[in-house]
Amino acid sequence: MSRIVITGASGNYGRGLTDRLIAAGRAADLILITRTPAKLADRVAQGCTVRYGDFDKPETLAEAVQGAEKMLLISGTRVGARVAQHKAAIDAAVAAGVRHVAYTSFIGIDDPANPAEVRHDHAETEALIRASGMAWTMLRDAHYADAMIVMAGPQVMQSGQWVSNAGEGLEAMVWRDDCIACAAAVLTGEGHEGQIYNITGPELQTFREVAVMMAEVTGRPVESVSTTGDEQYAMFDAMGIPRRPVDDQTVAGLPWNSDDMVTFGQAIREGFLAICSDDVERLTGQKARSVRQMIEDNADMLRGA
Repeated sequence: MSRIVITGASGNYGRGLTDRLIAAGRAADLILITRTPAKLADRVAQGCTVRYGDFDKPETLAEAVQGAEKMLLISGTRVGARVAQHKAAIDAAVAAGVRHVAYTSFIGIDDPANPAEVRHDHAETEALIRASGMAWTMLRDAHYADAMIVMAGPQVMQSGQWVSNAGEGLEAMVWRDDCIACAAAVLTGEGHEGQIYNITGPELQTFREVAVMMAEVTGRPVESVSTTGDEQYAMFDAMGIPRRPVDDQTVAGLPWNSDDMVTFGQAIREGFLAICSDDVERLTGQKARSVRQMIEDNADMLRGA
């Protein structure tokens, strides 16, 4: 069995993927890289190899990826400033003889007119991976439903307003766990080299439609409020959210920077994220779960917000 190295293994995505691969009997094949090995002490007890590695210290990555044949490069959290970090991981993988890299990319990045801040990081990283000589698989994940329903949802419910500059733009938000299931399928399966998968939810929806669903399911009023980019910047500035990325900083539970969020909404409004595929079902054999199901599963939490 080939050894699999996972970067950023102590984050939510990394933890979910590790759980899934351990359940599949692959613990001994896993090399988990993290800046904080103490956070993964439980993984050592479960039979995984845990190694220190820091995207910002390339010399630590070269040793960390040794012995792996496949790598899942989980994109970093510093939106707008990740390419150098990802390059360090890609270079380390090449030097260590890793044969196949899968990358958690993002939908809609092929069009250079897409204004989303995240596009640049992912497009440039994909280009570096293609040029590396390794086999590759691009897992282009849609917007996480978890981010909007579980993380931002309580604030929406408290205020009774879903404020967005996305207008009537459509997207097919996806469960992070469905993205994780797809990554597990690629890492443990065959025939995924040179493939691009659009990992999306099952239907295209506007934020207004999602707000209506939240109101229906919770029985609490939720109004969709359309705003401009400038108005959103002002709102985020007032909340103390930085315009550019700051590592490990969250404000009101939100880890994002406003350049990321405002340009993201613009990309939705202008139709760049109106992508819906059946790749979740193709990769996992299970249909992608809906935003409505996530609202229903978290209804008590949302009502209590």
